[in-house]
Amino acid sequence: MKKILIVNANYYDDITKRLVKSASAFCKKKNVKLNLIAVPGIFEIPVSIKRNINKYDGFIALGCVIKGKTPHFDLICKSSFDAISTLSITYGKPIGNGIITAISKKQAFERSGKIKSIKPNKGYEAAKAVLSILDNGPKKI
Repeated sequence: MKKILIVNANYYDDITKRLVKSASAFCKKKNVKLNLIAVPGIFEIPVSIKRNINKYDGFIALGCVIKGKTPHFDLICKSSFDAISTLSITYGKPIGNGIITAISKKQAFERSGKIKSIKPNKGYEAAKAVLSILDNGPKKI
């Protein structure tokens, strides 16, 4: 049975709880063993994954950053996304990036499923990505 750790940055809890719910539901349908760690913001996601890198087959990073009036958004997003990518490549473990980067809270609500949208829930997308990598071994042709 595959083991996946969801790392949820719960700064915007009203948004991220929907991401967790969607990712969890998808993984449970696929008979995956799940655990959850909550961290205060997306900047803390990479270190939480690194601490647990040898205990799980894959990871789902969930969170939300909403652009404000300072460069903080750009700096936090870039450094966090770079660190997540580096961990995935270095350790050969899939990390689904379900972190919402939004211009407004309304946009974040749409991407989390809190309000109706044609956009899929980012938690679902991240879970689907991780499982697709874990299930995508070489096939005879």
